[in-house]
Amino acid sequence: MGTSSLLDIIGSMAVAGFLFLMVWKLNASANEASGVINQNLILQQNMTALVGIIEYDFRKIGYCKNWRLIPDATSSIRIADSTRLRFWADIDNDGLLDSITYTLGPTSELTTTPNPRDRLLYRQVNTAGAYPMNLGVTQFSLKYYDVENDLLAFPITDPRKAFFMQISIALESAYPQKLEFTKDTSGYVVYWRQIRLLTKNLRNR
Repeated sequence: MGTSSLLDIIGSMAVAGFLFLMVWKLNASANEASGVINQNLILQQNMTALVGIIEYDFRKIGYCKNWRLIPDATSSIRIADSTRLRFWADIDNDGLLDSITYTLGPTSELTTTPNPRDRLLYRQVNTAGAYPMNLGVTQFSLKYYDVENDLLAFPITDPRKAFFMQISIALESAYPQKLEFTKDTSGYVVYWRQIRLLTKNLRNR
């Protein structure tokens, strides 16, 4: 009788331990899934906000409420590089011509974040200080095509030839989950690409 009761107790403890491990693993999986969903949601929101700003600015290239300030659209783009773009636009629709510059910074500027690939993307209007957008940007690259849809090779010495633009952006979580808490090593990457961006103001050629 005593031996049977002892075996029952040991068996119950083993079953309880097994059930505890199952619950612990289920809880860990639920936490991982929740973390992945939350980080991906944040990345999607950041990408939506960033793309909205970029598309608004880039589609205004060559536009001015006072058209006399920019009668020749071919002079709208001033610098056309793979990670840097400077152009004229009346960004506030106030009849004054603004100089807009987008520049991708180096990875060495964001050593405080665990992600070694994220960078600062700068947006500068006129002579005001460049505004850094820290949204987990790991890629911001530009390609340019002429009016006949031919790719322009770098360096582009005559930005007036740029007619179409291809914009590629990648965002990653600046604080991804540690590998001991997840099996997902993708870094929660979100990509966006505009194959051919054409601002209608550049058609005046």
